[in-house]
Amino acid sequence: MNNADRPGKPQPAPVPFLDDIPEAVRETSDVDPQPPIQRVVLLWGSAGLGAIAFATMLWLGFRAFQPSTAIPSASSTNGTSGESKNLTGSPASQSASSLLGHLPYKEVPEQELQALTADPAIRLRKPAAQAFENMIAAAAADGVRLVPISGFRSLADQQQLFFDVKAERGQAATKRAEVSAPPGYSEHHTGYAIDLGDWNAPAADLSPNFEKTAAFQWLQTHAVRFNFELSFPKGNPQGISYEPWHWRFVGDRDSLETFYQARSPK
Repeated sequence: MNNADRPGKPQPAPVPFLDDIPEAVRETSDVDPQPPIQRVVLLWGSAGLGAIAFATMLWLGFRAFQPSTAIPSASSTNGTSGESKNLTGSPASQSASSLLGHLPYKEVPEQELQALTADPAIRLRKPAAQAFENMIAAAAADGVRLVPISGFRSLADQQQLFFDVKAERGQAATKRAEVSAPPGYSEHHTGYAIDLGDWNAPAADLSPNFEKTAAFQWLQTHAVRFNFELSFPKGNPQGISYEPWHWRFVGDRDSLETFYQARSPK
């Protein structure tokens, strides 16, 4: 007799494929335990939080790989405190090292110089020479005769003017520097600077008394029209003695950079 034919104890029902899950769990209720709207809100909320977290991670990673925007120090840009250079490939806006109040200037190449008509022994850079010729003609038309005294000077010229005269007069270097620049530190090296006198007042040449002459009065009013300016006015920040006879040309980019970038802070 088969077990199925045995009388007595009832036989268990066939086991369904989900019988390993408790029946209470498998049964569904007519009432949804979580309304559809609440499920949508939870789903969108979870997605939103995930997006925020992902965006935050991206932002932090982007910031970590950004180069520093800190302004480099002077030592990191050129390593030295040498002469300030122009905008055409040299460090700009940097202050050159001064010596006894004077700033360093390079000696202009000979081929860039032009002799003045009024005195061929005196030379300036070509743009400065042309502007000076126009200025001296305009002054003459107003009855003022400007006299060029000194233009371009070489390093050798400045060596003699500073050290030889200093020794001859028994001056200390600091005292000599008040009226003459050391070699390598004179505006006359640039070919843009010129010392001027008044034909009618030669006794005032290279003297503070030049400010009392008709030539100086004319220059104060008209020199700017020809792009010349006084290099060392009274109370100048370099501490150089007042030189009403010393003027410089600032009428093109190179001359402007030569004189004004040397003053810029590092």
